[in-house]
Amino acid sequence: MSISSAIANAVSGLTAASRRTELVSSNIANALTPGYGRRELDLSSRMIERGGGVSINGVNRMINAGLLADNRLAQADVGASGTVLAFHSAMEKAFGTGQEASSLGQTLTAFETSLTRATSRPDSEIQLGNVLTAASDLAKKLNGVSETIQTERANADRAIGKDVSRLNAGLEQVAALNKQIVSLSAQGKDISSLADARQAVIDGLADIVPIKEVPREDGRIALFTTGGAILLDGTEPSRIGFETTPGITPDMSVTDGSLPRLTMNGKPLTAGQMEMFDGGTISANFSIRDQIAPGYQQQIDAFARDLYDRMADPAIDPSLAAGGPGLFTDAQAALNPTDETGLAGRIAVTNLVDPSAGGDLWRIRAGIHAATPGNAGDSGLLGRLTAALSASRLPTSDSLSQAPRSLQTLASELSSFGATNRLQAEAAALQDSTHQTSLRTALLADGVDTDKEMESLLALERAYSANAKVFQTANDMLDAILR
Repeated sequence: MSISSAIANAVSGLTAASRRTELVSSNIANALTPGYGRRELDLSSRMIERGGGVSINGVNRMINAGLLADNRLAQADVGASGTVLAFHSAMEKAFGTGQEASSLGQTLTAFETSLTRATSRPDSEIQLGNVLTAASDLAKKLNGVSETIQTERANADRAIGKDVSRLNAGLEQVAALNKQIVSLSAQGKDISSLADARQAVIDGLADIVPIKEVPREDGRIALFTTGGAILLDGTEPSRIGFETTPGITPDMSVTDGSLPRLTMNGKPLTAGQMEMFDGGTISANFSIRDQIAPGYQQQIDAFARDLYDRMADPAIDPSLAAGGPGLFTDAQAALNPTDETGLAGRIAVTNLVDPSAGGDLWRIRAGIHAATPGNAGDSGLLGRLTAALSASRLPTSDSLSQAPRSLQTLASELSSFGATNRLQAEAAALQDSTHQTSLRTALLADGVDTDKEMESLLALERAYSANAKVFQTANDMLDAILR
């Protein structure tokens, strides 16, 4: 080997060691940076005809594509289950549990207690006033639960709009990074930093919808949902659209067209096409708005219907007309049996018994439409109202299973329904979170290992010293020849 070849070999070794040292330092510095892919220098031996030595072919970005894909799918699961859990928790709180004074069961108990006490003192204005107060509290509780349901539907609707905006913005970023990566690749430059940025953007979108990444030529990638929707495949991303709906009411639904679905590149998606976006927070919020929350509304409306019917029975209060309202009304009118949806939000105590609305308390004792106060000591109606609340009877609403039950049993079922759903959602969220955490841990473990990087630095130090020694020896030989 000639002296010039030895010098060339040493220089190539020094250059490779210096470049690898730079990459190792970058790896250690970014060990905890989200989206960072560990760098390795791609080296190869030079051909003997070129003098030998080492060639730098480029920089490899080391990422476990399988783990990364699984982690993104797990992020979507966590986003979906967490969203559903938050909704069921809100509903459990709205119904109330246990011995909370504000719970549905305790509010109903307070109403029953007030009727029982008024039965023992039908002549007492105070006891009749307590019945009015307890009945009004019960009606307001039902109003509040219904309002909470519609508020949560509206929140879900707004969350869909925010997710869609975030998804579109993220896809625009990925498309822009794709273009930059293609440009740098054509120039033979390192694209690792841009690939890191692109991965971070995609990871930030993974909770919205399950994303599948497919590599394309020149370092580009295409993005699809696991359901088959094309999010990005080319220079321009698909445009996802959604119009939020202000003031959602119980009668509004996606089936009658009053609530929108997503659009894709300006075209509305059908119910079948919406399945392409299953998973993630978008589908979870659609499920809450269009299925889960309306299910709760049906349950509370059925309870309100049962309460209304029990208090509007002419067999209990002979002053009532068949089909007319009793102590409870549908917004001060009779309930239309075909318009049960939203009744919990409209139910109210009749103004006929409310002195502040021009009514008379004695009507609670004598009859809602009684002509005169009658005998102040007559507790017959109050006793029948109390018995009607506790009686086991078939529900009049088709939304409930046709099994005889008391109103208190029905209230307990509703509270249990909310608590059970919350517990199930909590278990699913915990499972998804644990799965995602394990994948994230595996992904980090497969990334930068600072111990190994430090070992590499020590090896590079020895390699640098060896090449420097060769260079120094060649230099000494040249000095000796020149002398």
